[in-house]
This record gives sequence, C-alpha cells and structure tokens, in this order.
Amino acid sequence: MTHEELEDVIPLYAIGTLERAERQAIEAHLLSGCVPCHTALKEYQSVAVMLPFGLNMTAPPRSVKARMMAARTMTVPMEPVDQPTGKPSLEPGEWMNHLFPPETSSRAESFGWTFTLAAVALVAGIAYLAWTVYNTKISDDTVKFAHLQTQLEDGHAKLVTQQQLLNERERTLAETQEELQRQMAAVAGLKDQLIQREAELDGFKAQLAQQNPRQRSIPQDELAALLRTPAVTAVALAGTEMIRHASGTLFYDSRTKRALLYALNLPANPDGTTYQLWAMHEKPTSIGVFQIGTGSTSQLFPKPVPAFASAKKFAVSLEPIDGSPEPTGPLYLLSQPRL
Repeated sequence: MTHEELEDVIPLYAIGTLERAERQAIEAHLLSGCVPCHTALKEYQSVAVMLPFGLNMTAPPRSVKARMMAARTMTVPMEPVDQPTGKPSLEPGEWMNHLFPPETSSRAESFGWTFTLAAVALVAGIAYLAWTVYNTKISDDTVKFAHLQTQLEDGHAKLVTQQQLLNERERTLAETQEELQRQMAAVAGLKDQLIQREAELDGFKAQLAQQNPRQRSIPQDELAALLRTPAVTAVALAGTEMIRHASGTLFYDSRTKRALLYALNLPANPDGTTYQLWAMHEKPTSIGVFQIGTGSTSQLFPKPVPAFASAKKFAVSLEPIDGSPEPTGPLYLLSQPRL
C-alpha cells in the first residue's frame, strides 16, 4: 500500500474497523516512525472518543441485558498467531506497546464501557433537553411577566389620568357651585333692595300725597323706575334747624353718572338767591343749582357727578343767584355721613 492509501485508512484504524492484513500494514507503517500518520492517528482517536456523545440515544431492546450476561460467559476466540520469524512482529499489541499501554479487557468489558458511555450520554442528553425546556419556559414566563408588567403600568397611568380628570371636574363643579351661590346671594340682595325701594317708593308717595296734595303731577313712573333700578343709589336728606320739616331724596345712577333730587317742604328761595346741591369731599363740590317756588316740589337734573361714590355726605344750601364756588349760605338739607 502506498503512503496515501495508508493515510486514508487511518480513520478506520482509529475506530477499529480494518481487516487483519490492513491493520498489520498500517501498524508496520506507524512503527516505521511516520510523524504525519502518528499525528493524524492521535487526532482521529481523540475524535473517536467523543463519538458516543454525539449519538441519538435509543432505548435498548429488553433482550440486550440477556445477551450481555451471556457474552460474559462465552469464550472469546483467539485469532491464530503466526509463527515468529526473524522480522519484527506485526501482531497487534506488540508494536502498540511503543504507542499505547496494552489492553487487558475482554470484548464484553469493552461493550460494557461502551454501554456505560452511551448511558451517560443519554442522561446528559436528557438533562440538556430538560434544561433547554426549563430555560425556554423561564424565558417565556419572563416575557409574559414583562408584558403583564407593562399592561399594569399602562393601567396605572390611565387610572392616574382619570383620577386627575375626576379631581379637575370636582374642582370645576365646586367652583360652579360657589359661583351659583354667589349669584343667588346677589339675586337675593337685589331682591331685598327691590323690596326696600318699593317700601321707600310707597313711603315717598304717601309723604308726597300728605304734604303736597296739590303737586300730584310729579312723574311717579320715573321715580318708581329709578327706585327699581339696581344701579341707582338713593341718599336721604333731612331738614336742618333752618326748616326741620323739609326733606329730600337724592338719586344717583352709576351707569349714566347723573343725579336726580326730589325735595319736599323747602321754602321758596327769595329773589336774588338759589338753592345749591353739594357733594362733601375733602372740599365741597357743587353738583348744581335749582329754584323752588312757594309750596312746590323740586325736580333737579344736575350735571354728571363722576365722584359721587367717594362723597362723605350731601347738602343743600341757599346761595346767591349764580351759585357759589363753596357753601356760604345756611344749610337747609343735609344727609348722614356715609361709611
């Protein structure tokens, strides 16, 4: 056999499948000291050792155990041994002493070791398969847990958002209720003012009818309209020591900033004089002048009064015919100080 042919059968020699003649030839070649073939043999032998771990494990038949036990009692046939010659022996085992330690086990023991390795490989395969299945299940459970965790976080975020919306709606409802209560209080206040104005109107009508029965041509509807208007403020003026039974009512419309005076029982102003209406601030401010005849009721439409709300009180005095920049004559009507 050529070197290439010997090199090709080294894998078969490593797993023990060569015929006797071929085995003796390869052994003789190895004894000659061929380094590449020795190296290749060692590599194939290391691979052959791992072959059982790559097998697919199959359950052995029930009769295998019986065969193995029977094999232990059988006599292993010995191969015929050639007569020694002057040449080196090519029998297996003699030259192998230079490479590997001699084998002393029988074929049955070799089969037992093979079976043991196969069993170990089977157990390892089963363990690996179980570990793979367990690891896969753990991975699936981890993914499911992460998915559930994400859903839980999303649900919590939605719950927080809904709670915020609910709180906002409750706050809006509370503000609306407070505003409604304020509006109801304002309506009740306006209603009370209307009732008070109605009473003032009735009292003023009665007083007007009693004290001036001849002056019933005063525009009562206009007066009633003023008293019923929420934007109109009424200020009562009483007579001073000059004429105690005189009185008056000053109306102020905050929308038009105009004032209207109804005076009762004021004496007729002498010739060359006039009555003058004052708003008392830090300095008196003239609102306007007006004339009154004997026994008449005065209706005054003065100029706009922008500072009406800040006046502390109001007064009517008797002044020269063209009026005065400040009160110089006696006061006939005077209101109570305003808070």
